[in-house]
Amino acid sequence: MLILLLGSYLIFGFILPSFANLAKLPSPQLIVLQNENQIIQNLKSKTQNPKSNNSLIENSIEEGKRLYDVGRFAEAVIVLQQAVQEDKQQGKIQKQAATLANLSLAYQQTGNWKEAKQAINESLQLQELNNPSKNQKLLAQTLMIQGKLFLSTGESENSLKSWQQAEKLFVEVKEPNSRITAKINQTQALQILGFYRSAIKILQEVNATLKTQPDSIQKVVSLRSLGEAQQIVGDLKKSNIALQESLEIAQRLQNLDEISASLLSLGNHALICDRTTEALTYYKQTFQFAPSPLIKLQAHLNQLSLLRERKTDTTTIISEIQTLLQQISPSRSSIYAQINFAVNLVKMGISSPSPIDILTTAIQQAESIDDIQAQAYGWGELGKISELAGKFPQAQKLTEKAIVLLQGTNTPEITYQLQWQLGRLQKAQGDIKSAIASYDIAIDALQALRSDLVAINRDVQFSFRESVEPVYRESVALLLQNPELRDKNGQADVKILDKARQSIEALQLTELDNFFREACLQGQKVILDRVVDRDNPTSAILYPIILADTIQIIVKLPNQSLKLYTSQIEESKVEQTVAKLRQDLSNPSAIQDLKMRSQQVYTWLIKPMEADLAKNQVDTLVFVLDGVLRNLPMSVLYDGKEYLIEKYALSLSPGLQLLNPKPIVTQNLKALTAGLTQPPKNFPNFAPLHGIESEFKLITKAGINTTSLLNEEFTSTALERKIKEKPFNIVHLATHGQFSSRIDDTYILAADGKINVRKFDNLLRDRDEARSEALQLLVLSACQTAEGDKRAVLGLAGIAIRAGARSTIASLWQIDDESTAMFVGSFYNELKKGISKAKALQHAQLKLLNHVNYRSPSYWSAYVLIGNWL
Repeated sequence: MLILLLGSYLIFGFILPSFANLAKLPSPQLIVLQNENQIIQNLKSKTQNPKSNNSLIENSIEEGKRLYDVGRFAEAVIVLQQAVQEDKQQGKIQKQAATLANLSLAYQQTGNWKEAKQAINESLQLQELNNPSKNQKLLAQTLMIQGKLFLSTGESENSLKSWQQAEKLFVEVKEPNSRITAKINQTQALQILGFYRSAIKILQEVNATLKTQPDSIQKVVSLRSLGEAQQIVGDLKKSNIALQESLEIAQRLQNLDEISASLLSLGNHALICDRTTEALTYYKQTFQFAPSPLIKLQAHLNQLSLLRERKTDTTTIISEIQTLLQQISPSRSSIYAQINFAVNLVKMGISSPSPIDILTTAIQQAESIDDIQAQAYGWGELGKISELAGKFPQAQKLTEKAIVLLQGTNTPEITYQLQWQLGRLQKAQGDIKSAIASYDIAIDALQALRSDLVAINRDVQFSFRESVEPVYRESVALLLQNPELRDKNGQADVKILDKARQSIEALQLTELDNFFREACLQGQKVILDRVVDRDNPTSAILYPIILADTIQIIVKLPNQSLKLYTSQIEESKVEQTVAKLRQDLSNPSAIQDLKMRSQQVYTWLIKPMEADLAKNQVDTLVFVLDGVLRNLPMSVLYDGKEYLIEKYALSLSPGLQLLNPKPIVTQNLKALTAGLTQPPKNFPNFAPLHGIESEFKLITKAGINTTSLLNEEFTSTALERKIKEKPFNIVHLATHGQFSSRIDDTYILAADGKINVRKFDNLLRDRDEARSEALQLLVLSACQTAEGDKRAVLGLAGIAIRAGARSTIASLWQIDDESTAMFVGSFYNELKKGISKAKALQHAQLKLLNHVNYRSPSYWSAYVLIGNWL
């Protein structure tokens, strides 16, 4: 049976700077029966000798395939239409069904989506009517074409179903290569739907199968797809290996389509890794090699974004993009390309070509292919242009039009941005009540993205601070700064405070998901208020929230409703003060500057509630810190006479608890200690840690039952083995490490190299957390935050969570060996007395503070406790 076989030329999409969920569209690979010269001769013969038309019609399927193969799609449509009529007249049902499927594919290439849908549906209906003699292979191939159509028109779930059905049929008819193609195509739909890890698992299986086979297009596509999926979940090293291998095979095959597609993917990879010069080179090479106008366009659009950021002349590339857009038939990819182009022009302040005209054309084309999502993107961007121009009523109408289009669709990745935009517009026009409602919908959509794993769509992932974080902050600002939501005394309603606090906690949780590139903490929150009211009624929880012109501090006092305290201070001033204070902490001689700045922060955060804390006899403060405050140890805050650590035990929480807090059982403390006095040879920037042996001896002297791995004994495999062998409830790691907002740069050192934060799942979480020997405490005594990284403590929270430890103590910067040993010994001595971890930490820090050599905060304030403070 003759049918056009759909291959899987999978194209990595350009980066949309705003609305984004770009399909990676397959383009068909067809069997070549004759070369192009033969086709041309046939066409000449047809033109010069009309009498030969009958013989050509007899071979119309063959002719249609040949025309299609050389990109003459409109002519292929005409020939295949003739073939359908002939098959119908002759009653050849299966042949007619095959020709209709081919016709659908040709229609797709010309952008005639309604006709393509009609043709494929007629093909499937014919095959169903002819059920007793159904050709399973024909049906599978037809489903492959249907899957491509669904993906091209935005119906990703349906495309996945079509390709899954096709795969089953290919198994039945024993077509292993076609089955692999179906599986590869499925992974593209899975990635568009956000299920990247499921896609990676399938692609790894496919690549294992293809590894021993000769070079092929399937190999190229499968490796490229794997590399792209690994890139999205943050496994950048493996991603680069897969993409390079994909390029090498494509080059050996001398296939320009695949070479250009792999070059484009490598350019996107370099861009994500901040290697912009390398990215530009790849994009230029892509444009040079690509036969496909669409790939040329995608490369140029990415190049345009980079040139815009570099403020380089873009006149030539803009002109070339305009030309390319005229060469491409309407599809989701081409429509998104136009939206991308228009957004870039707006950001560059260019009015000719007109971004509005480009968006209008994109919307019209989206309507012609019935792509609701693409229409919504277009209307949303038109609304944004009006918003930037200050035309708020017009912007609101356009935005609402986009929102109405999406009613009844499951598109949270678009909905949250449109509702956020609507909320901004309503706020600008003074409609605060409606704005709050719109922000609520936007946040609900973001939460849906988490649970569906679409949150790791790379456009959300790599612009988190621009396109996700502001939604939460602006929502909280509306709640806390709106006088209509306050009582007669100016105090915000308790329900409003709780809602604001939950929004900030949701932001913290979403940020951690973004760090891990997976929604790994879903459904594990417990309410901290209960711990304060019932288990530890001398503690208070503080939620300082940094807004544009204030710090709003929500406080939970024992057995009382939430309260709100406000400090009038601009966000930029907070960031500058905290940054300078953090610098002071690394300089023991800068004590006067340090006290001045730390007193300033104390005035913002603690002074407004001093009386209430004293009245409720609070002795422990638990901070859920926000923004730049997370890089600052709260112990160093200064009231003019005393540091905060002299008045309170302190702890940090990432806004949630993974395990129900319980005091540590001091009678049976068993610790695994592991450390390196000398860093591995390939890490020359780290200094020796000569005090580790002394540190370990002091832990044992404190009465802790210890097992040690020292120097060459301390490898990642040895650590994992020891943890599995014995039920340790403490793991104490005395080794260099780094916390960063980038997951690849968050690690500790073992003798065999880095133990990345991802590996902590394997090393430390292989235990039943309900048993008494669950990991109670993880101590990281010689780590530091990445220099210049404002969000580096995110990596510390990541390590704490990945370890599954109920509590984590870590240093924010590396300090003197002797003071570290003194601190560690004192901490474990205090812990053995049965007091809380927070108080044990406080007493150990006070011992350093009161020591003649270590009074400077740079020695004792580096240590923080995260998690369970009991």
